[in-house]
Amino acid sequence: MKKAISLLLALAVAGCAGNTPTAAPLNTLPPAETATPTIAPTATPIPHVKLAMGFIPDIQFAPFYVAAEKGYFDEQGIEIEFVTMFENDSVPLIGANELQFANVSAEQVIQARAQGLPVTYVFAWYQKFPIVIASKAGEGIVNPEGLRGRTVGLPGLFGASYIGLRALLASQGIPESDVLLEAIGFTQVEALTADQVQAVVGYASNEPVKLKATGQEINVINVSDYAQLAGNGLVTNEQTLTEHPELVQGMVTALLKGLTDTIADPDEAFEISKKYVETLATADEATAATARQVLAASIELWQAPELGVADLGQWEQTQNTLLQMGLITEPVDFNVTVTNEFVRP
Repeated sequence: MKKAISLLLALAVAGCAGNTPTAAPLNTLPPAETATPTIAPTATPIPHVKLAMGFIPDIQFAPFYVAAEKGYFDEQGIEIEFVTMFENDSVPLIGANELQFANVSAEQVIQARAQGLPVTYVFAWYQKFPIVIASKAGEGIVNPEGLRGRTVGLPGLFGASYIGLRALLASQGIPESDVLLEAIGFTQVEALTADQVQAVVGYASNEPVKLKATGQEINVINVSDYAQLAGNGLVTNEQTLTEHPELVQGMVTALLKGLTDTIADPDEAFEISKKYVETLATADEATAATARQVLAASIELWQAPELGVADLGQWEQTQNTLLQMGLITEPVDFNVTVTNEFVRP
């Protein structure tokens, strides 16, 4: 401190030294103001969202294509990318937050929760459980009892097809051992046509439509006539729900608009889907007609007085089926497994 004071005194003395006073400069102008630099605002990056859809692009995903093409995701500030993968691949990625959104069947969500994966169902796309049993009319399989002793083809002992079949059998007290199950992959139409099996498990909006298109007379048993199970919907994870609820809300809002428009104008949805489904864009008249029938059948499964709302009663029955099958050992907490808060904000 003493050194600082001494220095100031020395400077003051030096300023007073000199025999001639210094004249003030003429025409002295005030110093020019220094402009404050303007910092351009940084644009908030638009989130790029990958949405796992299913095995291949298909007309059944029309609501998503409509939402994308009509700018509904853009309106929510979302850059959407559709990716294709099986549920057993997408669900673990959702749980690890390596993927934020996927279309997943309800029973897969319950099983994932039972295994500790933090996944949550936020939008009910399918209001009616879509699984059916199809058979040639000549087999005479018109109800679940007709399946006893028959060979039934299905993709495998997993997923919505297997769960639906088990729920159907259980509703009538038929043990699985009374039916011969054969894993045939996703070749239901070919396998039934070639009489490789006597019945197949598939989706109401797919296999029956395609089988009828070949000119075959078939019988169809709807699982939903015997068991009220929850269907496919939009799934995310707890981290996304907690850290980016606005993103979840944006996805649900965009999808709800796309679904509403698809139901209101199937022809427009069909034309839009051509841009996203390569085989549809180049389809001949017969194939295009079948695709239109697939879309019409799908719409019947999506419709409800209030679109997007999950029916907790269906979830309870789905969980009870999984418990009876031994696929889960105890109930999961539906408070974190399924929510309607984004459909009814």
